[in-house]
Parts: sequence; structure tokens; C-alpha cells
Amino acid sequence: MHDDTLIDVSATGDGPAVLLPISTTVIEGDPAEQLRAWGADPALGHTLATGLAEAGFRAVTADYEGHLTDHPKPDTLTAEAVAADLLAIADAAGADRFAYYGYSWLALAGLQLATRTDRLTALAMGGYPPLGGPYDAMLEVTRIAHRMAVANQGKPPTVAEPGDWDSAEVSRHPDQTAQYVTLYESLRDFDERAALDRLDIPRLAFAGADDNISYGPKWNNAYVAIADALRQHQAELIERGWTVELVKDADHMSAMLPAAVLPILIPWLTSAQLVG
Repeated sequence: MHDDTLIDVSATGDGPAVLLPISTTVIEGDPAEQLRAWGADPALGHTLATGLAEAGFRAVTADYEGHLTDHPKPDTLTAEAVAADLLAIADAAGADRFAYYGYSWLALAGLQLATRTDRLTALAMGGYPPLGGPYDAMLEVTRIAHRMAVANQGKPPTVAEPGDWDSAEVSRHPDQTAQYVTLYESLRDFDERAALDRLDIPRLAFAGADDNISYGPKWNNAYVAIADALRQHQAELIERGWTVELVKDADHMSAMLPAAVLPILIPWLTSAQLVG
């Protein structure tokens, strides 16, 4: 990685490479039950990689978020550094040309990657709009999360009710939260339309139709508009060559589940002539 730390990279299947910067470890026991309570899938990465492999792709995976938890980069995790890290993951797998799929902030990372390399064959963004992205709101949320992490350092972690974001206290190490502040600060002057003008590869953007997150007073009433932004800019994105999907009756958590992602991602990748 850009700070000389190491990350494990795996590949599953044969065929055109698709980079997914996620863990394929299947989580079990109590941690798995906690994830399910929040609507997450303990086998998310494994199921996505396996599904892509069975469809004729080579899924290149690395637990980038886990790496950042174990090796936080509070001063250096800029958009430029993230793109360099993703290219290093592809290099480790011997993938000179590859498609990319990321969800939430990892979708944002894919857009930054796509504007900095000619090695991508396709870009799929889930849970983060390529136009009208909530950069200001996420900078506010990450700054508040960092202040909480500093204030709560040394205190025992609290347990929030599943789905109750407002009652959650941030108990991570301040370095772990600071790196995301650094990331969003590096994007304060990001020109979305200028970036989109440079892309001519197949592009997909999808999100849950109900994926808009309203935070309470503790978070300065931040509003992270994902579905709203995708809906608002859908016509322009389509005109620019994007495929746009809104997943009915899905929010941020449910739209990332394999049952929602694979029926969109696999046919789209295949139609982009990346298989056969």
C-alpha cells in the first residue's frame, strides 16, 4: 500500500478480472448475529466473489476496509492515495486490465480510480451517486465521528440498538476516524462533471430507492442523499452513457446484499462484453 504496509490479495475464478476491495472471510458466531441485526450479510464478500466466479469472471479481492482499520493512515488517505492502493491490489493479482465494483465509499474510491488510470474496463458504483455526491455531508459526518472517537478514547464501547444510528457512540481509535476526514477533505474541490467527462468505459450506478440517511442533532442533522441524488441526475447520467438502477424498497444496507447486487452486476458486466 502507499504507506508500505502489506495487504493480502486473493483471486477466485477464471476470466476477465473484476476488482472488489472487500473481505471474503465468512464471519461466524456472535459477530455474525450482530451484523445480521443491522441488516448486513456476514458472508457478503464471499458470496459476491463466488457469484462472479460462477458467472465467468475472475474476482480479485482484498479487505481494504479491514486493512485501514488495522493500519490507519490518518494523514495520508487522500483520494490519490486510495487510487494508488487499488492499483497496487490489481498489480498483486496480475490484473493489468480490470473492471471495478465498489459500494458506498468504496464506490467513490472507484470513481477516483477511474479518473486516474486507463486500466479500467468498466466501473460499477453502488450506494454512492457519481453526480450530486454527498461530499459535504460526509465530511461533516466524518469530522463528528472523529471528535467522538477522541472524546471516547479509553472509555468502554457502548452498544446501540440495531438501526439506531443516533444512539451509536464512536469508540474507534482516533487514527481510524481521522483517515476518513483526510479522504473527504481531499475531495472538497472535486469537480464531478469534469471527472465524468473523462470517462468512456461502461459505467453503472445503482442504489436502493430508499437510500437517504438522515442523522439526528448529535450529527448536526446531516442528510446524506444517495437515492435522491441518483434520481435527480438520472437523465443526465444516462445521457452521459451510464446505466442507472434504483433498487425498489431497498435502503443503504439492503441494496448492498448479494441478492440485490448480483442480479444487477452480472448481467451488466456480461452486456459490457467482458465475458465471451
